[in-house]
Amino acid sequence: MKAKYGWVIAFCAMVTLWVTNGIIIPGITAFDPALLEEFGWGRGDLKLRDLLTFVLAGLLGPLAGAVADRFGVKRMMLFGAALLAVCLYLYGRIGSLTHVYAIHVGFAFVLLTCGLIVAMMLVSHWFVRHRGTAIGLALVGTSFGGMFFPKLATWLIGRHGWREAFTWEILFPVGLFVLILVLVRSKPSDIGLEPVGHDHAQAPAAATGLEFAEAIKTPTFWALAAAAMATFYSILGFSSNLILHLRDLGFEPQKAASGLSLLFLLALIGKFVFGFLADHLNKKWVFIGNIAVMLVGALLLATMNVGVLWVAIMLFALGWGGLYTLIQLLTVDTMGLKAAGKILGTITTFDAIGGGLGIWLTGYLYDRTGSYQSAFIVVAVLIALALGAATQVRSYVR
Repeated sequence: MKAKYGWVIAFCAMVTLWVTNGIIIPGITAFDPALLEEFGWGRGDLKLRDLLTFVLAGLLGPLAGAVADRFGVKRMMLFGAALLAVCLYLYGRIGSLTHVYAIHVGFAFVLLTCGLIVAMMLVSHWFVRHRGTAIGLALVGTSFGGMFFPKLATWLIGRHGWREAFTWEILFPVGLFVLILVLVRSKPSDIGLEPVGHDHAQAPAAATGLEFAEAIKTPTFWALAAAAMATFYSILGFSSNLILHLRDLGFEPQKAASGLSLLFLLALIGKFVFGFLADHLNKKWVFIGNIAVMLVGALLLATMNVGVLWVAIMLFALGWGGLYTLIQLLTVDTMGLKAAGKILGTITTFDAIGGGLGIWLTGYLYDRTGSYQSAFIVVAVLIALALGAATQVRSYVR
């Protein structure tokens, strides 16, 4: 059983991302209609909260590794789960936008201490062989969170009201805290084990590739960074406003929440489809195809034609699905492993800032124009630019 404990850790990482990312990113958008109705805020003003979360998390992200090395991954995750519970409790008692912004600063620290970066560090400590599979299993949690929490929140709001709904959601970070406390170990050595596949590790491979200073001078680094920033602007800008958009079109709350769940379900399918293709075809061309499918969906969205809405959502989601995996794969393939952590961390900062800007500016453009059309046109233009950037990727190793 001890030999298989790494997979228990991978499962814990998946549950962690299911709860933290699921509640903070897509799940919170289910509360938007109720908040806007009660307080009368503009959508741009409300969505500024997400810009604060993502910019702060993106800028401080490179520090997460150093803090985890000092205090241990498990302690960080326990802190993050407890902080999420506190933030949800306070969210149910807000009275102003200032309160919302303060809570979303707290959400940034939840993502830093109990989000993607720390979950990936945890899995990486436990796996050498099968690391890709384990990371893939953990990342499934983000998709499951997007499928589950918007529908749960919508149901809770309809049954109990939005303030009490936040109180009920506290059960999830509390449960996560217990799971981490009981099952998570920061490193295999904490319980006298070796990482999965430790005997098969090939250390020399880790020394190949570009130094960070060399990497940031290459067109490929900036092409990947630009593609990441543009596509994550588009992904989060669209997904965080989808429920409001569907409500504007006359869909009932549960149907609107189902639209967001469908987006994440199809993105999950896209992860597997494009991941499979990347294993068997040229990764650069799979990446280009990935973005092209997403672009077609964005162009259909920009028409504001309800008749093609669901086809547009399907294509957008399928294209989005493989992006995160392919950006990481291409970074390692083209620039090597020597400084992969720093390179990926820097690209992650770009995509976090892009995502935060996408959420806020999409809401802001709606406030200025009374429609999402101009915002969706911006999304389509940015994805087209990402497609152009993808063609400039080339390898600097081997």
